[in-house]
Amino acid sequence: MEELLRIEHLCREFKTDSGTQKILDDITLNIYKGDFTVIMGSSGSGKSTFLYTISGMDKPTDGHIWFGNTDLSTLSSDKLAMFRRKHCGFVFQQICLVNSMTVFENVMAAGLLNKGNKKELVKKAKELLESVEVEEHTWRKFPSQISGGRAQRVGIVRALINSPEILFADEPTGSLNSKSGNDVLNLFTEFNRAGQSIIMVTHDVKSAIRGNRVLYLRDGKLLDECDLGNYDGNNEERINKLNGFLGEMGW
Repeated sequence: MEELLRIEHLCREFKTDSGTQKILDDITLNIYKGDFTVIMGSSGSGKSTFLYTISGMDKPTDGHIWFGNTDLSTLSSDKLAMFRRKHCGFVFQQICLVNSMTVFENVMAAGLLNKGNKKELVKKAKELLESVEVEEHTWRKFPSQISGGRAQRVGIVRALINSPEILFADEPTGSLNSKSGNDVLNLFTEFNRAGQSIIMVTHDVKSAIRGNRVLYLRDGKLLDECDLGNYDGNNEERINKLNGFLGEMGW
Protein backbone atom coordinates (compact mmCIF):
# COMPACT_ATOMS: atom_id res chain seq x y z
CA MET A 1 0.00 0.00 0.00
CA GLU A 2 1.28 3.44 -0.92
CA GLU A 3 1.33 5.98 1.87
CA LEU A 4 -0.85 9.07 1.50
CA LEU A 5 -0.53 10.74 4.91
CA ARG A 6 1.79 9.91 7.79
CA ILE A 7 0.58 11.27 11.11
CA GLU A 8 3.00 11.30 14.03
CA HIS A 9 2.13 12.09 17.67
CA LEU A 10 -0.59 14.53 16.64
CA CYS A 11 -1.94 16.76 19.40
CA ARG A 12 -4.40 19.65 19.33
CA GLU A 13 -5.18 21.77 22.35
CA PHE A 14 -7.49 24.73 22.89
CA LYS A 15 -7.28 27.38 25.58
CA THR A 16 -10.45 27.77 27.66
CA ASP A 17 -11.40 29.93 30.64
CA SER A 18 -10.75 26.96 32.91
CA GLY A 19 -7.41 26.00 31.37
CA THR A 20 -6.22 23.91 28.43
CA GLN A 21 -8.44 21.32 26.75
CA LYS A 22 -6.75 18.55 24.79
CA ILE A 23 -8.92 17.59 21.79
CA LEU A 24 -6.41 15.32 20.00
CA ASP A 25 -4.04 13.29 22.13
CA ASP A 26 -0.90 11.74 20.62
CA ILE A 27 -2.38 10.16 17.47
CA THR A 28 0.00 8.22 15.23
CA LEU A 29 -1.06 6.34 12.08
CA ASN A 30 -0.64 6.08 8.31
CA ILE A 31 -3.38 6.66 5.74
CA TYR A 32 -2.98 4.99 2.35
CA LYS A 33 -3.77 5.93 -1.23
CA GLY A 34 -7.00 4.54 -2.61
CA ASP A 35 -8.45 3.82 0.84
CA PHE A 36 -11.89 4.90 1.98
CA THR A 37 -11.04 5.77 5.58
CA VAL A 38 -13.89 6.43 8.01
CA ILE A 39 -13.52 8.25 11.33
CA MET A 40 -16.04 7.41 14.06
CA GLY A 41 -16.48 8.17 17.75
CA SER A 42 -19.00 9.63 20.13
CA SER A 43 -19.83 13.32 20.22
CA GLY A 44 -16.83 15.31 21.44
CA SER A 45 -14.32 12.57 20.63
CA GLY A 46 -12.34 14.83 18.29
CA LYS A 47 -13.48 13.45 14.92
CA SER A 48 -13.99 16.75 13.11
CA THR A 49 -10.93 18.35 14.73
CA PHE A 50 -8.87 15.40 13.50
CA LEU A 51 -10.24 15.81 9.97
CA TYR A 52 -9.61 19.56 9.91
CA THR A 53 -6.10 19.17 11.32
CA ILE A 54 -4.87 16.46 8.94
CA SER A 55 -6.34 18.37 5.98
CA GLY A 56 -4.47 21.57 6.81
CA MET A 57 -7.59 23.54 7.75
CA ASP A 58 -6.27 23.72 11.32
CA LYS A 59 -2.76 23.55 12.75
CA PRO A 60 -1.70 21.01 15.38
CA THR A 61 -0.38 22.04 18.74
CA ASP A 62 2.25 19.33 18.48
CA GLY A 63 3.17 16.47 16.18
CA HIS A 64 3.60 16.10 12.44
CA ILE A 65 1.44 15.47 9.36
CA TRP A 66 3.47 14.31 6.39
CA PHE A 67 2.16 14.49 2.84
CA GLY A 68 4.99 13.02 0.81
CA ASN A 69 8.07 14.96 1.87
CA THR A 70 6.05 17.94 3.10
CA ASP A 71 5.41 18.39 6.82
CA LEU A 72 2.08 20.25 6.90
CA SER A 73 2.58 21.19 10.53
CA THR A 74 5.44 23.53 9.55
CA LEU A 75 3.63 25.42 6.77
CA SER A 76 2.33 28.97 7.03
CA SER A 77 -1.38 29.70 6.68
CA ASP A 78 -0.85 30.86 3.09
CA LYS A 79 1.07 27.72 2.14
CA LEU A 80 -1.57 25.53 3.82
CA ALA A 81 -4.22 27.27 1.73
CA MET A 82 -2.19 26.50 -1.40
CA PHE A 83 -1.82 22.87 -0.28
CA ARG A 84 -5.58 22.49 0.23
CA ARG A 85 -6.36 24.13 -3.10
CA LYS A 86 -3.98 21.86 -5.01
CA HIS A 87 -4.33 18.52 -3.22
CA CYS A 88 -7.64 18.41 -1.32
CA GLY A 89 -11.37 18.43 -1.94
CA PHE A 90 -13.94 19.05 0.79
CA VAL A 91 -17.58 18.05 1.29
CA PHE A 92 -19.34 19.22 4.44
CA GLN A 93 -22.64 18.48 6.17
CA GLN A 94 -23.84 21.98 5.41
CA ILE A 95 -23.92 22.55 1.67
CA CYS A 96 -21.45 25.39 1.14
CA LEU A 97 -22.28 26.55 -2.36
CA VAL A 98 -22.19 30.27 -3.15
CA ASN A 99 -25.82 31.33 -3.42
CA SER A 100 -25.12 34.24 -5.78
CA MET A 101 -23.51 31.91 -8.34
CA THR A 102 -25.17 29.31 -10.56
CA VAL A 103 -24.50 25.60 -10.21
CA PHE A 104 -22.03 25.66 -13.11
CA GLU A 105 -20.33 28.84 -11.86
CA ASN A 106 -19.83 27.26 -8.42
CA VAL A 107 -18.02 24.32 -9.98
CA MET A 108 -15.97 26.44 -12.38
CA ALA A 109 -14.94 28.91 -9.69
CA ALA A 110 -13.16 26.17 -7.75
CA GLY A 111 -11.18 25.18 -10.85
CA LEU A 112 -10.35 28.71 -11.93
CA LEU A 113 -9.22 29.57 -8.41
CA ASN A 114 -6.60 26.88 -8.91
CA LYS A 115 -5.62 28.51 -12.24
CA GLY A 116 -6.85 25.61 -14.34
CA ASN A 117 -7.27 25.81 -18.10
CA LYS A 118 -10.77 27.18 -18.69
CA LYS A 119 -11.56 25.07 -21.76
CA GLU A 120 -10.47 21.87 -20.03
CA LEU A 121 -12.34 22.84 -16.87
CA VAL A 122 -15.58 23.39 -18.77
CA LYS A 123 -15.26 19.94 -20.32
CA LYS A 124 -14.47 18.29 -16.99
CA ALA A 125 -17.24 20.16 -15.14
CA LYS A 126 -19.81 18.98 -17.66
CA GLU A 127 -18.56 15.39 -17.47
CA LEU A 128 -18.60 15.37 -13.67
CA LEU A 129 -22.06 16.95 -13.41
CA GLU A 130 -23.40 14.39 -15.86
CA SER A 131 -21.70 11.56 -13.96
CA VAL A 132 -23.50 12.51 -10.72
CA GLU A 133 -26.80 12.94 -12.60
CA VAL A 134 -27.17 16.68 -12.20
CA GLU A 135 -29.24 17.45 -15.27
CA GLU A 136 -28.04 20.10 -17.73
CA HIS A 137 -31.21 22.17 -17.34
CA THR A 138 -30.22 22.81 -13.67
CA TRP A 139 -26.71 24.05 -14.38
CA ARG A 140 -27.85 27.66 -14.77
CA LYS A 141 -29.97 27.56 -11.64
CA PHE A 142 -28.89 28.94 -8.28
CA PRO A 143 -28.34 26.64 -5.27
CA SER A 144 -31.58 27.84 -3.64
CA GLN A 145 -33.49 26.64 -6.70
CA ILE A 146 -32.43 22.97 -6.48
CA SER A 147 -32.98 20.22 -3.90
CA GLY A 148 -30.58 19.55 -1.03
CA GLY A 149 -29.58 16.19 -2.47
CA ARG A 150 -28.81 17.68 -5.87
CA ALA A 151 -26.92 20.56 -4.24
CA GLN A 152 -24.76 18.11 -2.32
CA ARG A 153 -23.95 16.30 -5.57
CA VAL A 154 -22.88 19.66 -7.01
CA GLY A 155 -20.73 20.11 -3.91
CA ILE A 156 -19.05 16.77 -4.63
CA VAL A 157 -18.35 17.84 -8.22
CA ARG A 158 -16.86 21.10 -6.97
CA ALA A 159 -14.67 19.13 -4.56
CA LEU A 160 -13.42 16.88 -7.38
CA ILE A 161 -12.96 19.44 -10.16
CA ASN A 162 -9.24 19.83 -9.40
CA SER A 163 -8.60 16.05 -9.21
CA PRO A 164 -7.58 16.11 -5.53
CA GLU A 165 -5.41 13.40 -4.05
CA ILE A 166 -7.71 13.35 -1.01
CA LEU A 167 -11.43 13.96 -0.68
CA PHE A 168 -12.30 14.98 2.89
CA ALA A 169 -15.93 14.66 3.99
CA ASP A 170 -17.46 15.73 7.31
CA GLU A 171 -20.90 14.13 7.85
CA PRO A 172 -21.72 14.56 4.13
CA THR A 173 -25.17 12.94 4.46
CA GLY A 174 -26.08 14.53 7.79
CA SER A 175 -28.51 17.11 6.39
CA LEU A 176 -30.05 14.87 3.71
CA ASN A 177 -33.04 12.55 3.67
CA SER A 178 -32.36 8.80 3.44
CA LYS A 179 -32.67 8.57 -0.35
CA SER A 180 -30.48 11.59 -1.07
CA GLY A 181 -27.98 10.40 1.53
CA ASN A 182 -27.78 6.98 -0.06
CA ASP A 183 -27.29 8.58 -3.49
CA VAL A 184 -24.33 10.54 -2.12
CA LEU A 185 -22.83 7.39 -0.56
CA ASN A 186 -23.20 5.57 -3.87
CA LEU A 187 -21.22 8.36 -5.52
CA PHE A 188 -18.50 8.12 -2.89
CA THR A 189 -18.30 4.36 -3.46
CA GLU A 190 -18.14 4.84 -7.22
CA PHE A 191 -15.37 7.43 -7.05
CA ASN A 192 -13.41 5.38 -4.50
CA ARG A 193 -13.56 2.31 -6.76
CA ALA A 194 -12.09 4.51 -9.48
CA GLY A 195 -9.14 5.25 -7.19
CA GLN A 196 -10.21 8.33 -5.25
CA SER A 197 -8.84 8.43 -1.70
CA ILE A 198 -11.55 9.44 0.78
CA ILE A 199 -11.42 10.34 4.47
CA MET A 200 -14.91 10.73 5.98
CA VAL A 201 -16.24 11.57 9.42
CA THR A 202 -19.61 10.03 10.26
CA HIS A 203 -21.68 8.85 13.22
CA ASP A 204 -23.91 6.72 10.97
CA VAL A 205 -23.21 2.98 10.66
CA LYS A 206 -24.87 2.74 7.23
CA SER A 207 -22.52 5.44 5.98
CA ALA A 208 -19.46 3.98 7.70
CA ILE A 209 -19.80 0.54 6.07
CA ARG A 210 -18.91 2.15 2.72
CA GLY A 211 -15.34 2.49 3.96
CA ASN A 212 -12.72 -0.22 4.01
CA ARG A 213 -11.10 1.08 7.20
CA VAL A 214 -12.86 2.52 10.25
CA LEU A 215 -10.87 4.46 12.87
CA TYR A 216 -12.43 4.93 16.31
CA LEU A 217 -11.59 7.97 18.45
CA ARG A 218 -12.35 8.37 22.13
CA ASP A 219 -11.44 11.49 24.11
CA GLY A 220 -9.03 12.55 21.39
CA LYS A 221 -7.16 9.24 21.28
CA LEU A 222 -7.12 6.69 18.47
CA LEU A 223 -8.57 3.72 20.34
CA ASP A 224 -8.57 1.07 17.60
CA GLU A 225 -9.55 0.39 14.00
CA CYS A 226 -11.69 -2.06 12.04
CA ASP A 227 -10.80 -3.50 8.62
CA LEU A 228 -13.99 -4.02 6.59
CA GLY A 229 -12.33 -4.77 3.26
CA ASN A 230 -13.58 -3.26 0.03
CA TYR A 231 -17.28 -2.48 -0.14
CA ASP A 232 -19.14 -5.26 -1.93
CA GLY A 233 -22.76 -4.32 -1.26
CA ASN A 234 -23.21 -7.03 1.40
CA ASN A 235 -24.54 -4.51 3.88
CA GLU A 236 -25.84 -6.92 6.52
CA GLU A 237 -22.51 -8.69 6.97
CA ARG A 238 -20.59 -5.42 7.09
CA ILE A 239 -23.07 -3.84 9.51
CA ASN A 240 -22.79 -6.85 11.83
CA LYS A 241 -18.99 -6.71 11.76
CA LEU A 242 -18.91 -2.96 12.35
CA ASN A 243 -21.53 -3.11 15.11
CA GLY A 244 -19.48 -5.79 16.84
CA PHE A 245 -16.40 -3.57 16.67
CA LEU A 246 -18.32 -0.50 17.89
CA GLY A 247 -19.72 -2.52 20.78
CA GLU A 248 -16.18 -3.42 21.83
CA MET A 249 -15.31 0.26 21.70
CA GLY A 250 -18.21 1.13 24.01
CA TRP A 251 -20.21 2.89 21.28
